[in-house]
Amino acid sequence: MDWWQYVVAILGGFLAGIINTLAGNGSVITLTILTEVLGLPGNLANGTNRIGVFAQTSVGAWSFYRNGKLPFRRTRYYILISVIGAILGVLIATRISNDQFRSIFSYLLVLMLVVILVKPQRWLRETDLNSQLPWYLSTPLFLAIGFYGGFIQMGMGIFFLAVMVLCARFSLTESNAVKLLVVGIYTALVIAIFAWNGLIDWRIGGIIAIGQFAGGWLTAEFASNNAHANIWAHRLLIIMVSLAVIKLFFTG
Repeated sequence: MDWWQYVVAILGGFLAGIINTLAGNGSVITLTILTEVLGLPGNLANGTNRIGVFAQTSVGAWSFYRNGKLPFRRTRYYILISVIGAILGVLIATRISNDQFRSIFSYLLVLMLVVILVKPQRWLRETDLNSQLPWYLSTPLFLAIGFYGGFIQMGMGIFFLAVMVLCARFSLTESNAVKLLVVGIYTALVIAIFAWNGLIDWRIGGIIAIGQFAGGWLTAEFASNNAHANIWAHRLLIIMVSLAVIKLFFTG
């Protein structure tokens, strides 16, 4: 690697860490760097990318927890079900193609953009401590979200936030904290699977992870201590979903 590639990798990882902590879909940046700048083949880039994801989600979740923004007790069932779904998704993903799922994802993003833009005040409320999603709704919802994340990963954070905020009625900040914990747990398993199959470049992954670690930590600290964190997270969510829709439908 040349010196400028190190700079691009770390800065790109830093930006992805910020985006993934407050919204989602930051892997678009890191995967582009891994394939287009550093020349890794797709499957190796996919595995290598998970190192930075794990670093960023782990430090972000810990920062939220340390600042009292990770409601573990109230969400432990959601976390468990999501992780179980993700494990099933990972196992299925190693056996079948996900091309059809990716086409469905394009249209789900359009629907998600509409949901985000209509009645934005729903995304800006604080956690409703009197609301508890019944198990017969939470089980299929979080199982499906977890399965999707394990199967594809792309956009999982966005859909997870929608379920947490709109259905379970948590604040966007606390929803992000729970999202990071869930993704961090199942990413550890995904890394083990990719490593077993020799699909991780540890040196390159570690370099990008430096940036993602820093971006995830600084953003989690900001979100934990800023009264307007929900507003900034909502704005970033709109931007990321809009960019994803434009890329999928207008640039191929």
